[in-house]
Amino acid sequence: MRKKTDVFPVGVSVYFLPVENRVPLKFGRETVTRVVCARVCMRVANANGKTAEGWGETPLSVSWVWPSELSYEARLAALQEFTLQLARAWLDVEASGHPLEVGQAFIEEELPRLQQRFNATRGLQDQMPWLAALVCCSAFDIALHDAFGNLNAVPIYETYNGTFMHRDLASYLSPADGKISANASFQGKFPADFFAPKKTKLAAWHLVGGKDPVDASELTGAEPKDGYPVLLKDWIERDGLKCLKIKLCGNDAVWDYARIVKVGRLAAETGVEWLTADFNCTVTHPDYVNDILDRLLWEEPRIYAMILYVEQPFAYDLEENQIDVHSVSARKPLFMDESAHDWELVKLGRELGWTSVALKTCKTQTGAVLSMCWARAHGMTLMVQDLTNPMLAQIPHVSLATHAGTIMGVETNAMQFYPEASNAEAMVHPGLYRRRGGMVDLGTIEGSGFGYRLGEIKRELPKAVLEEGETGR
Repeated sequence: MRKKTDVFPVGVSVYFLPVENRVPLKFGRETVTRVVCARVCMRVANANGKTAEGWGETPLSVSWVWPSELSYEARLAALQEFTLQLARAWLDVEASGHPLEVGQAFIEEELPRLQQRFNATRGLQDQMPWLAALVCCSAFDIALHDAFGNLNAVPIYETYNGTFMHRDLASYLSPADGKISANASFQGKFPADFFAPKKTKLAAWHLVGGKDPVDASELTGAEPKDGYPVLLKDWIERDGLKCLKIKLCGNDAVWDYARIVKVGRLAAETGVEWLTADFNCTVTHPDYVNDILDRLLWEEPRIYAMILYVEQPFAYDLEENQIDVHSVSARKPLFMDESAHDWELVKLGRELGWTSVALKTCKTQTGAVLSMCWARAHGMTLMVQDLTNPMLAQIPHVSLATHAGTIMGVETNAMQFYPEASNAEAMVHPGLYRRRGGMVDLGTIEGSGFGYRLGEIKRELPKAVLEEGETGR
């Protein structure tokens, strides 16, 4: 039976917003100096013909979603082309309902077919991965959730319940095999049953990239003189940071260990409380991580104690790389990031020894909410990780973190790599684009949908690269 709140897409506009880094970001084997953000406006309608717009935005993070020998330009062009193909496909959606229901139908039924067709016709040297397809899809999915809230004049996180949804979580999720607690039953439960109490301030994790100078000995002379900090100590002092995420290479244990120690000692001297180590999917055997952690325990016990968790050391294609990681998670909580495409892969990861999940809105709001529910039901700890989200992309990102109940705050680093990109949004939401006292402030997020307050944000968009259906623009 239909509900009067049900919606379906009737129009889509796509914008590509280029952003230049102020400093490079080392990402695995690549160094990133720019990104293109896909911004989507989706118009939805209900059965009575009432319409509303919603907005979604995602950085098309080429190096993260598609590690490859192909040039950056070739991969970026492919992602943009696929994004435009998705825009047309969303208007062919026959499903209507809550955005989680419509979004999940698209992700499960349409997106795999579109990815396969795209790869078959492009003739690329290597194929566009599923993670890349999800990221391209996420701006549309986020926009759908926002539009639903706007049409029904309600914040989107107040709609993940039986009042607005047709089916409970048992229609989407199944519990782990074997004996489990009653909490892992999804019968009669909705996402709202798994939300944590909302906080208006969250601890902010700062990214220490592989190219970021920790002290003056690492300066090259090419650093920008734009008024923003360059050295890690200056960032810590200016923003009151308490949490640092250390990017590692994963294939040079000597460098990785030395990097952790150098950052850790500075952190201890400057009042930082927590560290995490991100190996960026390049480790091939658990002993690589175990040896580093064990050496830290003996030689640098304070730094070892400050490491709150370890993030995604191993290849992200979990089904192809089913490594038993219990030995790592016995030492520190081990978070799936790139591997956690959906709740079924989270389930597989748990069987292999992963204890925790890093959620990202760039894998779709729909998928993030479902993975969050499955993980919380099975006692897995959560984190919400950044894709260096600027502009509108920051708002659903931090909103997910406050509702997910993370192990500690939220990663947020767009203000490090392109702070000026978000000037228009920062005029309305200053606490989201500048960290103060080591925190980001969500207090300005209000209103329907994701609470962007878009009408107050004075951003001039370029001409849409695609407009389909009833765009209303």
